[in-house]
Amino acid sequence: MAGERPALKRAYKLRAYPTCPQEGRAVRLLADHCDLYNAALQERREAWRLRNLNVSYGDQSAQLKEIRAADPGGQGRHSFTAQQQTLRRLNMVFAAYYKRVRDAEKSRQQVGEKRQKLKERRVGYPRFKPHHRFNQVLFVAGNGAKWEPAGGGRWAHASFQAVGRVKVRQHRPVMGRVKTLQLKREHRRWYVIVVTETEPMPLPTTGRAIGIDLGVARFLTTSDGEIVANPRFLDAAQTTIAALQRRKQRARPGSGNRRRLRRALAREWRKVRNRRRDFHHKTARALVDACDAVALEALRMNGMTASARGTVEQPGTNVAAKSGLNRSILDAGWAEFMIILTAKAESAGRRVMRVEPSYTSVTCHPCGARCGRPRQDTIVCPTHGELDADLNGARNIAARAGLGSGQAPAA
Repeated sequence: MAGERPALKRAYKLRAYPTCPQEGRAVRLLADHCDLYNAALQERREAWRLRNLNVSYGDQSAQLKEIRAADPGGQGRHSFTAQQQTLRRLNMVFAAYYKRVRDAEKSRQQVGEKRQKLKERRVGYPRFKPHHRFNQVLFVAGNGAKWEPAGGGRWAHASFQAVGRVKVRQHRPVMGRVKTLQLKREHRRWYVIVVTETEPMPLPTTGRAIGIDLGVARFLTTSDGEIVANPRFLDAAQTTIAALQRRKQRARPGSGNRRRLRRALAREWRKVRNRRRDFHHKTARALVDACDAVALEALRMNGMTASARGTVEQPGTNVAAKSGLNRSILDAGWAEFMIILTAKAESAGRRVMRVEPSYTSVTCHPCGARCGRPRQDTIVCPTHGELDADLNGARNIAARAGLGSGQAPAA
């Protein structure tokens, strides 16, 4: 019916605890899907190299029936629809590759040849995956996979064809109709990702609309003066990570000590990633609960974190400083935060707007004059004197999004 809100997809990542035999079967499942992925990639490469012919997903999916019949103890024992999802995954990789090629060609046409040599980036062709780097398989619920939610306790179960019925710790309710199940390996841990389809649940209005300026010194500043500090999770763990990395480099390749150090290093990186994601979720939830509309800059992360090294003939300047800035930007995780904020806002019936980011921090919000910036946290307007750069930028972002003056009182 007209006016109905579209259904939303929500993903739940839950820790799985397979038995030893189930883990062995799950490892073989990943290996067999990896072999299918690599064989499909090889076919595409050879078809183009020998005949200049593009092989589509439909062509390769049509071959699955013959492949399964020829290998009943290998590919034939797995879910047909899960194998189709693996071929779709390869098709998405090629679609992204073709987009990068088109963007690179457009860039060559827009800028001069001399400048292009400095800006040109290599367009990477899709590569084969080793077994230890192929870590997830997607199933359609009801076709090779089944979800059994927890009844009265915390344990749920997920059944996968060729693996079995795996125990899952359900730490929160799974809402909506289950669409897909994904079995994922992260180092020595296993997860089940349950994707459901749910209806939006709008929150009551608050009357508050803000602009947000994302930064490194502060994680974010709102147009009404609220500041969220940057926790700098990577800086806090940098000493431990660097020490483990040095020890791993000194360990003999293939030794048990090197494997243990690699696992310890992966554990530290996982802690950093989980802490950052938890911070993003809690910050986004607080904003969505308190605001009807949020305006953000449409930041281009690839350009902001590009290398400053340059070439041998024309080396870059301030390389060390740029490297440190890139690390701080990536540690803040702005792109992930914007994705999480947008998803939560869509589910709650809130609005998230993106605006052009150019000159938001150095344009005086009261008068529109272009200002100097003697320090990172301060701009100097010829008329209004010193202003907080982040607060000024947040107010300009709110104004560009049409949220009044950008100086709405706090709720």
